[in-house]
Amino acid sequence: MSVATSRIEDSPVPVNPDPLETLYQFDETPLLARQRQQESNARSYPRRIPLALKRARGIYVEDVEGRSFIDCLAGAGTLALGHNHPVVIEAIRQVLSDELPLHTLDLTTPVKDQFVQDLFGLLPMELAREAKIQFCGPTGTDAVEAALKLVRTATGRSTVLSFQGGYHGMSQGALSLMGSLGPKKPLGALLANGVQFLPFPYDYRCPFGLGGAEGVKVNLHYLENLLNDPEAGVLLPAAVIVEVVQGEGGVIPADLDWLRGLRRITAQAGVALIVDEIQSGFGRTGKMFAFEHADIVPDVVVLSKAIGGSLPLAVVVYREWLDTWLPGAHAGTFRGNQMAMAAGSAVMRYLKDHDIPAHAAAMGERLSEHLRILQRDFAQLGDIRGRGLMLGVELVDPRGMPDAQGHPPVHRQLAPLVQRECLKRGLILELGGRHGAVVRFLPPLVITAAEVDRVAQIFGRALAAAVASL
Repeated sequence: MSVATSRIEDSPVPVNPDPLETLYQFDETPLLARQRQQESNARSYPRRIPLALKRARGIYVEDVEGRSFIDCLAGAGTLALGHNHPVVIEAIRQVLSDELPLHTLDLTTPVKDQFVQDLFGLLPMELAREAKIQFCGPTGTDAVEAALKLVRTATGRSTVLSFQGGYHGMSQGALSLMGSLGPKKPLGALLANGVQFLPFPYDYRCPFGLGGAEGVKVNLHYLENLLNDPEAGVLLPAAVIVEVVQGEGGVIPADLDWLRGLRRITAQAGVALIVDEIQSGFGRTGKMFAFEHADIVPDVVVLSKAIGGSLPLAVVVYREWLDTWLPGAHAGTFRGNQMAMAAGSAVMRYLKDHDIPAHAAAMGERLSEHLRILQRDFAQLGDIRGRGLMLGVELVDPRGMPDAQGHPPVHRQLAPLVQRECLKRGLILELGGRHGAVVRFLPPLVITAAEVDRVAQIFGRALAAAVASL
């Protein structure tokens, strides 16, 4: 895998409609009709991306009608190497041909041992040399639940600090850590208690109305005061949980000085720092793990999505001092998914051997530069942000009343129009952030420079069409 670093010409991405461009229409197929009739009302993606898929390879998927799409959702970041990558397929075939056990609970196997060695080999040395690992049920949500049990057991404290805009899963315990109010409202009281929310360093819309270095300074002062003020009203927590780049919250990267300050403050207070790398891990941000950008070492790292090589798997990695819970304190029937471990090992080795994090960083910068060029012609592109190939564009209404920092309000109507126009042109994107106004780019990390250029071209044309339709 060569890392493409060539610069983009300083000219706008073409947004004029191609007279030969095919615009897909989306009538309901029999498969989609049955899905609508038989699946739960809680289904989400098919409402915005009404596709019935039958084939996939690399960054492309094909639906039952033979239409091809560039997949910049990639299983919400799960498919680091894209669909059906040869090293993943070979790892799965090897497990089957060798008649290896597919399900082992938490009994060890050569495949499991190799997976652990491969994972520990990617961790910073300071963490790897004392690391412990807990295999969880096959979702990131379950790993978050395990992390909560872990820190509460080890510290004897129950309170956990989380951040506005954070997303850590949909179970009731993990949901209590979520910043978004929408999924919580129908439930009333959540099962978990003792969660205190803190302002996240959202630079474009700073919760203190400041932004920049001053916003970071005030944010850290607020946290330090909260942990040390005997009249703060919040008991000393067991842990602070944070995403280095908030994904569902709108692709908001934490300031690196803020992360270093967060690590210093929690360490001094004896509070465990949990970093949720479920979406940002394994090369997506341009480092193997997003926390490495700040050169910090957390106490707990929560991992899922890409770790299973496209198959379900989730783990918690943590420092030895936290390993005080009793046998059986956390379990899950499918924590012994051997096929996922084999596929995960294959992906981890490929990421390392081909320096995929560096490639992701280069491709992310290339896509960001395309978007910044578009921003010159479209005032609706308010903020372009992220790290590596975890990027977001916050769409704004330039006619609206500016906030305390002088930024226009989010454009709630435009984002779904842009998403739809992209889909009509063969590009799958997802939305996130406040009011769903952030367009998110999460392509497979093996995307090429030419494919990045094509994504930007389609996005530019879709944006022009969406703006013209308002």
